[in-house]
Amino acid sequence: MSSHHTNPRALLNTATRSLIERVERAGRPPMAAMAPAQARAFYDIGGPMLDLQPAPHVDRVHNFSIPARDGHAMPARLYASHSDTALPVLLYIHGGGFTVGSLTTHDVLCRQLSRQGHCAVVSLDYRLAPEHRFPTAVHDSWDALNWLQQHGRSLSLDTTRLAVGGDSAGGTLATVCALMARDAGLPLRLQLLFYPGCIARQDTGSHHTFAEGFMLDKDTVDWFFANYIDEADRQDWRFSPMNAPDHAGLTPAWIGLAECDPLVDEGVQYADALRMAGVPVDLEIYKGVVHGFITMGRAIPDALTAHAAAGRALRQAFDLAPRGSGL
Repeated sequence: MSSHHTNPRALLNTATRSLIERVERAGRPPMAAMAPAQARAFYDIGGPMLDLQPAPHVDRVHNFSIPARDGHAMPARLYASHSDTALPVLLYIHGGGFTVGSLTTHDVLCRQLSRQGHCAVVSLDYRLAPEHRFPTAVHDSWDALNWLQQHGRSLSLDTTRLAVGGDSAGGTLATVCALMARDAGLPLRLQLLFYPGCIARQDTGSHHTFAEGFMLDKDTVDWFFANYIDEADRQDWRFSPMNAPDHAGLTPAWIGLAECDPLVDEGVQYADALRMAGVPVDLEIYKGVVHGFITMGRAIPDALTAHAAAGRALRQAFDLAPRGSGL
């Protein structure tokens, strides 16, 4: 990777560099300087401003709730096109460092995945830290996946064709759900991962190279993880999926990474670990873009390329397109 680049800013493509310069000129306080509730409100308003506008049309958008194991009703949102037959479904788990993010911040992305993947998408509002620390987000994600498998038919979903996906912290949770699904014998078609967190300690080359000035700063990462997890739990594979004792037998993975992202090296390492264990992996590294680009489609056109690639991966996993057809 580009871990030892002398001027890492030179790697940024034009659209991404322009976005970062605008953000820096705006001089907003960093999330780590805010209270979590404030940071959430800020992200709910500010995040969608970088995304596609107006939001892409989806025929069916339906809010409902999914029960967690302790009775908490988790808000969820279904996106689907009109269909005479039951649609395959992706459970989507949003990013935000386990601390911020919502159905709002990932609305456009879920619409895009439903449209491009020709499938239903269920977006999950799992409980956030620091009010709900590790492993609540893991339990909530896993409970939602099980509920969908058992009750998805009531929403006209084809529960025999089920996938899990997420970005950043949501990518971590999706990765963990794929491990738990394998162990529980719950069949999945795909794990769709955008720049997932995979390691216990943020000590790779890319964490040093891209520590400052690439949208996700080291201080923010540290703040997220301090909110979410105790030091003593960081080696737990449900936080650090690289630490899972065995990666064999997992559902195939599509992994989309950003080149100029502190998390890029661990994403590559995780892809390698899966391949070594015999798991089919499709790895895409988007050049010159930063962490979070997937929900910045208005500012960074590469997001649309990634949406299309993820959609192709979903269609193939759900047997909606012949493999290798390029459709």
